[in-house]
Amino acid sequence: MNVTSASEASLLREDDRAALLEWFAERVAFDGPLAAYTSWKIGGPADALVCAQSEEEIARVMRLCLRRKLPWFVLGSGSNLLIGDGGIRGIVLRLGGAFAQIEAHVDGGRVVLEAGASANMAQVTARGASAGALGIEGLVGIPGTVGGSLRMNAGTDREFGEFVQEVWVQSPSRPAPHSVDIRYFYRHTTLPRDAIVSRVRLAFEHGDPAQVREAMQAKLVRRKQTQPIALPNAGSCFRNPPGEKAARLIEAVGAKGWSEGAAQVSTLHANFINNLGGATACDVATLLARVRRAVCERFGVELQLEVHLVGAFVAGEAERSA
Repeated sequence: MNVTSASEASLLREDDRAALLEWFAERVAFDGPLAAYTSWKIGGPADALVCAQSEEEIARVMRLCLRRKLPWFVLGSGSNLLIGDGGIRGIVLRLGGAFAQIEAHVDGGRVVLEAGASANMAQVTARGASAGALGIEGLVGIPGTVGGSLRMNAGTDREFGEFVQEVWVQSPSRPAPHSVDIRYFYRHTTLPRDAIVSRVRLAFEHGDPAQVREAMQAKLVRRKQTQPIALPNAGSCFRNPPGEKAARLIEAVGAKGWSEGAAQVSTLHANFINNLGGATACDVATLLARVRRAVCERFGVELQLEVHLVGAFVAGEAERSA
């Protein structure tokens, strides 16, 4: 997490802004809040928020960042993310256009899905189920996009990385799309930090579409019954420790219903923190730290964050949450 003063000035020069306006016109915004782009509905301003719609547009931004040594951050659906109240310096990049496309076909007894990095996971699983992709029901309920799911190896019953065949990325040092080899672990991968995922190929065994859809629907019904999906949150806040469930430990210390400002530990699922309306990043960060401390004191277990904290936080609160 980057802990800085919330009053830190924009890193963009006037010529940077002029270049971005020339390239992206109405698809770039300056100094606007990011809360609308996160599932927590929390987040301060970005120096620049750019929507890139092609691999060439990503490459153009990457060359600018390399030349100017500007920091940058890729923002997907914001479903696993807490952005500081002071926002994010440099360029925040969102992917649209071709990056949201999904293609499915059957090849040699396998269902192959080609998806852009900003493709919505709900749409990916629906398309896969309709094609008879066995195992894709294990990815149902993952919020967010393909790119974010790959970077954190997201999963429910199965993990995203189990089905990956090939990944194409771009970076400041190598702006053109190129494939990379990645290793997958529980909620993290070896994907380089400076890599932007542009496209992913997934492969599944081919089965009966009706059976896959039925299994998927059953999992969606259970999710609605056990998770607070009606309120703004970021899903599970902490990773499950080996052989244990983070939610059980949090509930055992009596944390359900704890609150800081307008942030509250869900009374339905203890590993969720809800924004009850107007919560700040520091409200959430302080509550995360409080829960983490209570579990450690009671069980000697250091819970590890599953959500990512990025941007500028008010220093005192953010340091306590780190």
